Amino acid sequence: MYTDTDGIVFRQVRAPAGRRMVLIFTRKYGKISDGSSITEGKGRSKAALAVRPFTYGRYDLFVNRGYYDLNSAEVKRSYYSLGENLDKYMYASFVLELAEKMLPEEAPHPAMLDLILAFLASMERKKTGYLTTVLAFEVKALSIMGALPVLDCCSVCGRKRDSSAEKGKPVAFSIPDGGIICRECLKKKAADSERNRTGQLIYTPEFDIVNITKYFLKKPVSAFDAVALEDGVSGEMQRVVREYISFYFDIGRLKSEDIIGASADAAGEKNERL
Repeated sequence: MYTDTDGIVFRQVRAPAGRRMVLIFTRKYGKISDGSSITEGKGRSKAALAVRPFTYGRYDLFVNRGYYDLNSAEVKRSYYSLGENLDKYMYASFVLELAEKMLPEEAPHPAMLDLILAFLASMERKKTGYLTTVLAFEVKALSIMGALPVLDCCSVCGRKRDSSAEKGKPVAFSIPDGGIICRECLKKKAADSERNRTGQLIYTPEFDIVNITKYFLKKPVSAFDAVALEDGVSGEMQRVVREYISFYFDIGRLKSEDIIGASADAAGEKNERL
């Protein structure tokens, strides 16, 4: 069967006989691996440019029993300019690599594709504070994938969160329990940890992780073009969110992770505060 679809290229690798395997996140078929004879060559054809990473394109496919062969391709929009800024490139590489690991094979997620495109477009426009936009992507991706943490009540006992009483105070966030936990449950877990000498993935961030997360969910990615979290907050929140994603999607350390960690621990992001 011959068909076409739009999608974003995650990566490509060389294959025998001059072919390439191209991993594309398509709107119609989800994440698929395509065999292709399209090569860059000396002329760098339009089709060859369309199978490079960071490219959003239209792809003509031959589909047969789960096998995909890429016949031709056309660029709809390229994000090559991200490569002109090392920080932008590494953050964008991290997001594409993370999205690749979060997505199952051959499962369409149009909302996720639109989110990736919105993220890349925002990164092109953004001048600084890149980690805030990465966090916006991660939080929205968790929502799309149905893995958003519990934010309005204790994820252990179900007790409702009193937003007025908690205002300005740190909220305990338990990764194994999938969300915030109340003071009573935190005390019980701390006592259990002490008795059994075991570590627990529980954080007590010095910022309102609930309201920041809800803000990310409420606003479009473009709202963060000129906005960044205050100094230190973005790095701490990234550690919590990344650990959460690792726990629920079984994603280990990524190739692009080291530069993200280094940037998160730097002096901080100094844009307009939320």
